Amino acid sequence: MDENDGRGDATRNSATRGSQAYDALRSLLLSGGFEPNTRLTEAGLTEKLNVSRGTIRSILARLVQEGYVTSEVNRGVRTRSFTVEEAADILEAREVLEAALAGKAAERATAEELDGLRAVLEGMREAQHAGDQARYSRGNRAFHQLLKEASHQRTLARAYDSLLYPLVMRQYRDLSARHPRQGSLEEHEAILATVVTRNPEAASAAMRHHVASARRALLLTYADEGPGVRDGSSAA
Repeated sequence: MDENDGRGDATRNSATRGSQAYDALRSLLLSGGFEPNTRLTEAGLTEKLNVSRGTIRSILARLVQEGYVTSEVNRGVRTRSFTVEEAADILEAREVLEAALAGKAAERATAEELDGLRAVLEGMREAQHAGDQARYSRGNRAFHQLLKEASHQRTLARAYDSLLYPLVMRQYRDLSARHPRQGSLEEHEAILATVVTRNPEAASAAMRHHVASARRALLLTYADEGPGVRDGSSAA
């Protein structure tokens, strides 16, 4: 084998490990693997993700740029912590974007995608009946992901993916609240019904109602009102 080929393979393997480590750390951040304002150390992440410190530095720099973590002099890299105002802005943007995606899904979803949504929703019903919160949460995330893909609207999807709302939901969730939130399953059923019947206006309205209900269930306290009660373990 040519010596240059060997170096090329090593470079590709290193890039693959770096990409996998980035995906793993990003998933940990989004799934609540770290509390808000937790310091992330190169040593700890190197051990957890089994990559070099140089790779970790590159990953952290990318995550800082994307807004998942912050970096400050003398404080190091920390997980994001959002003010109430920042959280409200992000959740409002999510409501608008996901409503638009639902409307497009009603127009563009394929028969196979509709079947996938039905299957996920059936799994959520079973999970709720069995009291399996973790399975319900997985189904919830899968439902929203499939609906986004069924919109076939990449520009809206990219804007939606850039929001940090899962981090907001994790920070402001009410751990004492019932999960899944009362009405959550019925709201998902209403969304699917409007998508299946190809009614984009109704789909957008159903999604806005669903996301707004999840937002109101969070523990946000505004200057001019008392605390709300939020859920968050399942996002919406």
